Amino acid sequence: MTASIQGSRLSATERAALDVTIRTAEQACRAEISVFVGAASGNPRDFATSLHNTLVLPSRSILIMVDPDRRVVEIVTGGHTRERLTDDESQQAVAAMTERFAAGDLAGGLTRGIELLGELAKD
Repeated sequence: MTASIQGSRLSATERAALDVTIRTAEQACRAEISVFVGAASGNPRDFATSLHNTLVLPSRSILIMVDPDRRVVEIVTGGHTRERLTDDESQQAVAAMTERFAAGDLAGGLTRGIELLGELAKD
């Protein structure tokens, strides 16, 4: 599984720390986790879904898309992952992230959301 973080709003140190968080969560849930931070083109859900569809194994993937300017967070899960991660559980992760985002902590919000998704999506 390969960690993937796209977006320029994070420092190199934050990206490295998130990479470790992603790898740990991926080991826990056996899904690929990818993060995109940046401007979503058009409808945010459609944009997140199109990003998710470009992943190597979309059925076993979780995509977190954050558009800080529009204050939008989307989580897209593949079919296999959705069997273990409900929409309500994804919403719990969104709530945990947005709480920290509101305090100005983008990296901290992503870290908590990724950790929570890894815990909730365990086999």
